[in-house]
Amino acid sequence: MFTAEGPSLRELTAQALSSVERGYDLLAPKFDHTPFRTPAPFLDAVAGALAPLGPFEAGLDVCCGTGAGIGVLRGLCRERVTGTDFSPGMLERARRAHPAAGSPAVDFVRADARALPFDGGYDLAVSFGAFGHFLPAERPALFAGVRRALVPGGLFAVPIGAPPPPRSGLYWATLGFDAAMRVRNALWRPPFVMYYRTFPLGGVREDLRRAGFTVQLLPLERFGRRPDGSPNWRLLLARATEPPAQGLR
Repeated sequence: MFTAEGPSLRELTAQALSSVERGYDLLAPKFDHTPFRTPAPFLDAVAGALAPLGPFEAGLDVCCGTGAGIGVLRGLCRERVTGTDFSPGMLERARRAHPAAGSPAVDFVRADARALPFDGGYDLAVSFGAFGHFLPAERPALFAGVRRALVPGGLFAVPIGAPPPPRSGLYWATLGFDAAMRVRNALWRPPFVMYYRTFPLGGVREDLRRAGFTVQLLPLERFGRRPDGSPNWRLLLARATEPPAQGLR
């Protein structure tokens, strides 16, 4: 599952028994050698799908981690790119991978995604593989913060996979993982929030709508289709149209 340069079982156990922030600080030096980093084919597919929707001036990577998505934004945005994460360790790795100098300019801001400090200025926001770290009740604040960061008409793009069918091994693996995490968080503090089944498309679309977005789905054909003809992966495109609903902060 991991390369020789990746974390050991002992290191993964220490991470799992930490808070989310501390866990990712511990994992940061070896994160890019794990399957948790967004694979290049997904980054390339998203970049290819977004390119015809530009041009974009300023891009924001929400929960940027070690900076895999920053490269996507640097290829799409002409003026500046910002990465934000609440793990200092992950941000340090991202800064090393993406120096500030160059065009577009790059900067990094430490922030909790549930309380983003940005007020307009971005016409594109992306996020890759981060939403298992947020409980459903936290999505409204997260999406409202992204909406505030975007200019009117700005775009928020998130790749989202089709749920595995109940007969597949992946269905039972994700179900078992989430159950184990719920037990862990009931018995151990601090909690480590990481689930695979808390980002259902229906609920996500409704939360985005209430935060002031219109939503469409773009198939990522590179990853094929299921037997029923539906795509295995889609790019969720949320367009900022209205101010966030009152009370969504």
